[in-house]
Order: sequence, then structure tokens, then C-alpha cells
Amino acid sequence: MWETVFSPCAPGPVATEAALDRAEAELGYGLPESYRAFCRTLGAGLANGSFRVAVPSEAPETDLVAQSELIAHSIASVLGDRPEHRFEVEGDDPSVVERAGFFGRSEAGEFLFWDVVPGRDEYEIWVLGADLESVRFGGADLVDLMRRSQGAAVRGILGMGAEPLPASFVGDGTEGSAGPH
Repeated sequence: MWETVFSPCAPGPVATEAALDRAEAELGYGLPESYRAFCRTLGAGLANGSFRVAVPSEAPETDLVAQSELIAHSIASVLGDRPEHRFEVEGDDPSVVERAGFFGRSEAGEFLFWDVVPGRDEYEIWVLGADLESVRFGGADLVDLMRRSQGAAVRGILGMGAEPLPASFVGDGTEGSAGPH
């Protein structure tokens, strides 16, 4: 499936089923199948020249659980100093932020999160702007996010000034990869 999303595609260190199950248990919610397939097939690396999706790993800088906790803690620390802070959520459900399960970031500082709704096989993906205010819909699942960001829909995901992203995946440790940031 992923070879239809990315070309060129050079996978990085992939996750095992056991590692995915461990992360799921530690996070306390099921991991979406589109994400699980991404981790088993592509692993750690740079998607569309912009997105770093955390995968279950022994390395804290790429590990899903460690990155999810770090992102959530960092955002909470910053917002703790802003008692009147309000998120500007696209759409009609501002509670999406309360169900956020962070799983990645962009090279420009945006954060990727799932809208973790119990009982669903897939979670919608949302993007929290680097300003920690704007929250935009990213896609129905990980495949949808990656495909939408490769076209004109990227403006709705990353902002009106964004240009379509390249349809590429460069795994950490492969030629052309700068590794985790």
C-alpha cells in the first residue's frame, strides 16, 4: 500500500508486532491499522520531506510512547503559563484536543495527533500548529494525511502558504536521511 503513496521510498528501521502491541498497552488505546502498517513497512524516517512519525523503538528520539509523552508534556508546560489560552479548532468539535494522542511532528514545528475515540479502528488525524493555537484536520487516517499533503489540500493542513509536499519517504539510516531531529 505505501509504495502507492511514496515514490521514492526507502524504508528505515521498522517496528515489530510485539513492539506495536507494547506501545498500545503503554498508551492505553489501540493503534490504528494505517499506522501499524506504516510502522511495519516504512518505520522511522522522513515522510513527504516534512513529517516524522514516531514508531515503537528502543531509541527515545523515535519511540512512539516517549515522543507522545514528551510532546504532550511540552505543550502542557507552555500552556500552563497561558491561563486564558484557547485553541482555534477547525470544524465543529473543539473537544478533539482533549482526546489527542500525539504521534509525530513536522519539520516546521507542527504536531500530529490522533483523535482517539474508543471503539474506532482508525482515528482522524489533526495537526496542531507550531503556534500551539491552530488545530486543523489532517486526514481520515495516515494514508489520507500523506496523500492530501502531497496536493492542494496541504494548504488546509499546514496553512495557506504551504506548497504540496513531495511524495517521498526516506528512512532513518538510509542514504539521504539526516536521521531523527
